[in-house]
Amino acid sequence: MANKRDYYEVLGIERSATADDVKKAFRAMARKYHPDINREAGAEAKFKEVNEAYENLSDDQKRAAYDRYGHTANGQGTPDYGGFSDINEIFSDFFGGFQRQNAQQSRRSPRRGADLRFDLKLDFMEAVFGIDRDIDVARSDMCPRCNASGCEPGTSPGKCKTCSGSGEVRRVQQSILGSFVNVTTCPTCGGTGEIIPTPCKQCGGKKQIRVSKTLRVNIPPGVDNGTQVRLNSEGEPGLNGGPAGNLYVVVNVTPHQYFRRKDQDVIVELGINMAQAAMGDEIEVPTVDGKDKLTIPPGTQGGSVFRIKGKGVPHLRRGGVRGDEVVIVNVNIPKSLTSEQRRILTDLAKTMGKEVTPQSEKGFFDRLKDAFGV
Repeated sequence: MANKRDYYEVLGIERSATADDVKKAFRAMARKYHPDINREAGAEAKFKEVNEAYENLSDDQKRAAYDRYGHTANGQGTPDYGGFSDINEIFSDFFGGFQRQNAQQSRRSPRRGADLRFDLKLDFMEAVFGIDRDIDVARSDMCPRCNASGCEPGTSPGKCKTCSGSGEVRRVQQSILGSFVNVTTCPTCGGTGEIIPTPCKQCGGKKQIRVSKTLRVNIPPGVDNGTQVRLNSEGEPGLNGGPAGNLYVVVNVTPHQYFRRKDQDVIVELGINMAQAAMGDEIEVPTVDGKDKLTIPPGTQGGSVFRIKGKGVPHLRRGGVRGDEVVIVNVNIPKSLTSEQRRILTDLAKTMGKEVTPQSEKGFFDRLKDAFGV
């Protein structure tokens, strides 16, 4: 007993508090520490402490005994909940009303419209350099005939008779712990509290109609698979005056015939003949900007990697900055030879010997990693 807190202190009231003051304080403290609301450690113990304090201070005889003898006056008995049949009724009355009010406000308050998605297919070059594209988007829009009221012009909505305009239906259920009030959305009006006696002929009372709208989308240079372009307020319309959602255009890039992409770099593989690889050459290579020249040094090995600066993909967020083109050179070995080519290669082979030596140079994949810095 000596460790118990003063009941007045537990409820946060003065010793001169009236019965109504006790009840109000109990409601506030019980709401604060009720285990269904407060999940913090120790909340349940504080709730029991509040319950015990209210049990003693809400009963005039127990309160008088407590005021005179303190905690030694406490006995065991059934709690008196000050006009309520049990603790469940208190929370059904207090929290139920609070939750119902929030639910009603939520149903009738402005709500943002849903976001929409549109998948846009681009070819490789369109993704590299960007493009303006018109797209047709199916979405809902406010009904122009009824101005989103749902009612035929000249008529107005009425109060739902099932819920009397509250938007919800209450049903009392009995359990071993007492009476519980089950509150559900009204099945007749869907929670709006209103019925439409004469639905709009265009939208059928739904307040919205399906439309197809053509939108111009600016696809910036450098997009890639999965890039999203947002069109603000082009999604579904909001409810109860809320803002419209957004439209997200998701890019899907069709693979190119020979260009590939890694981040902002464009990769292309080229085949050169044995003479070009051995003696070197200046060749024309395809880039996203057209043809460009590349010098092949003498002794170039198959799988050699070269870079052409600034011929890659533009950075989305770094204006004017582009990646490179990475050229992978393969040496083509002919599968068939003319008699003249065979004679020349035979003479060449005689001068080169037949010795085979292990290779210590980096392999193809090592050179490719070096080219990309990985």
